[in-house]
Amino acid sequence: MPPRPPRSQGFLAYYEELLAVWTRKLGCRDAARDLAHEALVKCLETDAARVAQPRAYLHQAARNAAVDQFRKTDGQEWVALDTIAAHPSSLGDPLAQVRTEQLSQALEAALAELPLKCRQVFVWQRLEGMTQAEIAQRMGLSKNMVEKYMIRTALHLRERLGAYAPN
Repeated sequence: MPPRPPRSQGFLAYYEELLAVWTRKLGCRDAARDLAHEALVKCLETDAARVAQPRAYLHQAARNAAVDQFRKTDGQEWVALDTIAAHPSSLGDPLAQVRTEQLSQALEAALAELPLKCRQVFVWQRLEGMTQAEIAQRMGLSKNMVEKYMIRTALHLRERLGAYAPN
């Protein structure tokens, strides 16, 4: 265990470590920076004197922020993508059809950048409609691990497909 920093440094002493951990987990430094920033803000809003282990508290706050972010975007960003992808011809606009094809290619490329388990979880949950419990059983994983794979995938896709989001 690393030495405890002086109380005056508190959570800030572990920021770089947190950023490195989440950059590895997410594969995207910008997404990790956003997550670490959100976790740090939440921690700084707490009474630091009451926190016995600021390092652990900061890392837990980041995990909670990742889950919150996943839950917030779940069903919102993807509804727009799913609707456009499912009904490109109903738009009747050649430019929209080109954008849909570009989005489809970008989605395929972004998914290819992810580990196999992340891709499997995404496809089974988003395209085949399986529940996390069903996926966990099928893959021999915990539901928590399935959720972590979806969070990683959602953050990665949001980063890669941000240009396609409606304004």
